[in-house]
Amino acid sequence: MSLIIKVHHAIEDVPAAEWDACACPEGRPRNPFLTHAFLHAAEASGSAVPERGWQAAHICLEDDTGTLLAAAPAYIKAHSMGEYVFDQSWADAFQRAGGHYYPKLLSAVPFTPATGPRLLTRAEGEAGAVLRDQLIAGCLQAAQQLDVSSLHFNFLTRSEWERLGDLGLLQRMDQQFHWHNAGYGSFDDFLAELASKKRKNLKRERREAVENDIEIEWVTGADLTEAHWDAFYQFYIDTGSRKWGRPYLTREFFSRINESMAEEILLILCRRAGRYIAGALNFIGSDTLYGRNWGCIEDHRFLHFETCYYQAIEFAISRGLKRVEAGAQGAHKVARGYLPAATYSAHWIAHPGLKGAVAEYLTRERDWVAQDIEAVSEHSPFRHKEKSA
Repeated sequence: MSLIIKVHHAIEDVPAAEWDACACPEGRPRNPFLTHAFLHAAEASGSAVPERGWQAAHICLEDDTGTLLAAAPAYIKAHSMGEYVFDQSWADAFQRAGGHYYPKLLSAVPFTPATGPRLLTRAEGEAGAVLRDQLIAGCLQAAQQLDVSSLHFNFLTRSEWERLGDLGLLQRMDQQFHWHNAGYGSFDDFLAELASKKRKNLKRERREAVENDIEIEWVTGADLTEAHWDAFYQFYIDTGSRKWGRPYLTREFFSRINESMAEEILLILCRRAGRYIAGALNFIGSDTLYGRNWGCIEDHRFLHFETCYYQAIEFAISRGLKRVEAGAQGAHKVARGYLPAATYSAHWIAHPGLKGAVAEYLTRERDWVAQDIEAVSEHSPFRHKEKSA
């Protein structure tokens, strides 16, 4: 059987059923960000488009009948915004030395710092491993043919990261903070596992968050309406404008995900005096709740913690989900039950001098990250730390 590598410059050029057969086949954990619906919403809404520095270049491995066997979501990037794996210092150094870092090729989900497979295959086991290696070779071939400075795989699974390292790509580590469900039947069961001081602080935060007659509701599936999205978009625009100047997602993006994947969406909305004042957007995977965006038009102490962290925990417990991933950064999450977890990326750099400098830096950085994860873990709020102290 002969295999063909193709680069598609729009996800709509790949049949949805073919893509999803590789991205989220039945029997494997479902990651909503890898679905055709999510990627199509990002592109068709004008959020991840060439005019904004995101040129789709999805790398697909097909057999001689045209059947898609493996794929990697990928984009030619004209900048490093919206990626959450920060390589701007690499770009600056290379450009000061006379090189051109952009364009580069990125395998990732736009604007989404959530771990998941990037080397998507129909097959599992040994056959899947063979396809992944062929897809990696195809990605490297595409990077060279597209004449980009580098190829980056962001928020990989650990097994993919290890394999890419075996094949010579540079390995990078960072950390996020995740909540893990230890089989809790209720939020009170979770509270009971916390050290007494942490438990009291958390209860106080929850009380104070809603003391100004704030009501909180969960909205998902068929209950989601355009009115909900209008309200949430106000919050998103306000927060995004203050944080990075230009929010990444257009209003149309939210309408599109509402049409195509509403059952995989949870909006946690806060209402006061008859109007919505704050909210958090989450996506529901088969075993994980992914917190993505938060915003507000009124400032209330601890409301961010309540909406993004505590309500997410309550929802995960109610659905029997194993984990809450609350997004990038934020060591303040540790006191609220979210513990450090490593995240992984891998990098191919064409220029030998830049590659050598980055490789040396990443060796030190991995040690720093591992030490920081260990140190932060020592501040776990759970009772077993209290007993061992």
